[in-house]
Amino acid sequence: MLQVEINHADGTRRLLQVPDECIIGKSGQNEIELNSWRVSKEHARLFKTPAGLLLEDMGSYGGVYVNGQRIDTQYGPLKATDVIGIGPFKLRIGEIGSAGGTIQAASPASRSNTAARRNQMATEEIQASRLFAERVQQQLQQEGASQGGALEREASAVGKEALAKPAAPGFALIVAPDLQRKELEFEWRKRIHSKLLDTMDLRRHDVSRMSDAELRSETSVLIRQILQDQDSDIPLEINRDLLCKQVLDEAIGLGPLEELLDDDSVSEIMVNRYDEIFVERDGRLQKHPLTFTGDRAVMGVIERIVAPLGRRIDESSPMVDARLKDGSRVNAIIPPLALKGPTLTIRKFAKRKLTAQDLVEFGAISPEMAEFLQICVESRKNIIVSGGTGSGKTTLLNILSNFIPAGERVITVEDAAELKLHHEHLISLESRPANVEGKGAVHIRDLVRNTLRMRPDRIVVGECRGAEALDMLQAMNTGHEGSLTTLHANTPRDGLARLETMVLMAGMDLPLVAIREQISSAVDMVVQQTRFACGSRKVTSITELTGMESGKIQIQEIFKFVNKGYGASGGHGAGKVQGYFSGCDMVPDFYEELRAVGSDLDMEIFKPHPQEPSARQDFLHDATPHGKHEGRA
Repeated sequence: MLQVEINHADGTRRLLQVPDECIIGKSGQNEIELNSWRVSKEHARLFKTPAGLLLEDMGSYGGVYVNGQRIDTQYGPLKATDVIGIGPFKLRIGEIGSAGGTIQAASPASRSNTAARRNQMATEEIQASRLFAERVQQQLQQEGASQGGALEREASAVGKEALAKPAAPGFALIVAPDLQRKELEFEWRKRIHSKLLDTMDLRRHDVSRMSDAELRSETSVLIRQILQDQDSDIPLEINRDLLCKQVLDEAIGLGPLEELLDDDSVSEIMVNRYDEIFVERDGRLQKHPLTFTGDRAVMGVIERIVAPLGRRIDESSPMVDARLKDGSRVNAIIPPLALKGPTLTIRKFAKRKLTAQDLVEFGAISPEMAEFLQICVESRKNIIVSGGTGSGKTTLLNILSNFIPAGERVITVEDAAELKLHHEHLISLESRPANVEGKGAVHIRDLVRNTLRMRPDRIVVGECRGAEALDMLQAMNTGHEGSLTTLHANTPRDGLARLETMVLMAGMDLPLVAIREQISSAVDMVVQQTRFACGSRKVTSITELTGMESGKIQIQEIFKFVNKGYGASGGHGAGKVQGYFSGCDMVPDFYEELRAVGSDLDMEIFKPHPQEPSARQDFLHDATPHGKHEGRA
């Protein structure tokens, strides 16, 4: 829990106890509510990490100030001495101590400050308040006299409060940003890490024969000994326990990435270079405050990821695709190809098994679409999931694969194993790159061909990127119905065109008409996944292939997402995409076959949304498939 001291412009003061992660803004739903027209609905966010308490500006118009200076995107770790400025309010944050109720002192160094130093800090706070009042006065001149009276009164009140009220104990203001402390922590982390490597070399530890638990325990003891030897030289403001954890993570774990991998709100981690780490939260990119100590540390992390998989990365093979133990996808590229230094990209996957109901709750799909897709999978229809990079194709493929009835023999083929299927009768195959001599490579196409000899009921290919598309189509056409795969494309029609191109990559010199006939005969459904600018992901189209006509593949949209634009954001960029899911007043061909064998099917799911111009109230009480119903569009 955190304790927050809020100082109002009129001099009043109140204390709040809030969770370790909370939103600050004028909305009544926020944990910290600040009622002022200068405060956005969701202005800022406080959240706790192993490194400390971080403050994030959520794109507010008025900005967030710490110690009189506006922060860029994030600031931290916060100290009890930091003063946060939001609109006319000043906030001080502290953790509730074990006794429960008081804000902890900032550090041993701050406790030993003399009275003269405290007076100096109080003077600095007054000066910062005056600077704040001057900025408000400048804003007053720009925004006009209509709102000027309120601004002037607030600025005057802030100045009077700062002059009349002494600084609260333990909350003295440091005007300059705390960059010096960050540099100090970084420098000592680098020193301890270097000392640890030298110590392990001298002791000649055979780390290859140790288990992960033994290695972590042994390394932790060594780091504690080094910290104890260096204790007199390490500045008092540096947290020893935190320093030990950071060095341990970097030495035998994934360094600063450890806490990001444990953070469920982070969906992607991008290391541009050792001191530039970005993360994706809710579809938006943010810079992470922690860094590696150098290129050597990043290389160590990459090697620890790829070595257990039997893969390698060096100057002769400077790119690699790999995965973590939890299935997260990893791509690494190093010099000489990466000019800024070793680069690492990790795409995380949810630790919990997602279901179609989760997608419905996220607003990524409608209940009717989820029901229809389940019927398609259970009816052994061949489905292609199409979408752009990061649109959620693999997640959707995983959910569709789990609709496969129990007892069927499922074989998955992937470049780097990512799918998490929960079937008793499951075989997972993974491609293999060439060895040092350039031999021994096993491509996805080889694996797809081999699956045909393994008596599969279903074949699931993680992604079609090249010539394996031809083998996949042949499998779909030779009795392996119900197969699933993904490909990169922005629309269903683009997906089919890309499928033609990939078949041509097989080098069989087939005529285009023959390829299109193969595709129209093999593929039943194309599910289009889209990622919008706001970061949300949705299934925007479910399309059926209905055959060939005049040398072109005919498609018919069954469901669609109607985009109505982006909603209001509350003052920080574009809001969430607005729209609705709708049926297209079309019933797929295979529904007639299912009804003929007595399946109880709900035809109402294809009904258009009430907002659709083409919505008909007399929709299909006696539904028949399109192409068989006279007058159907």
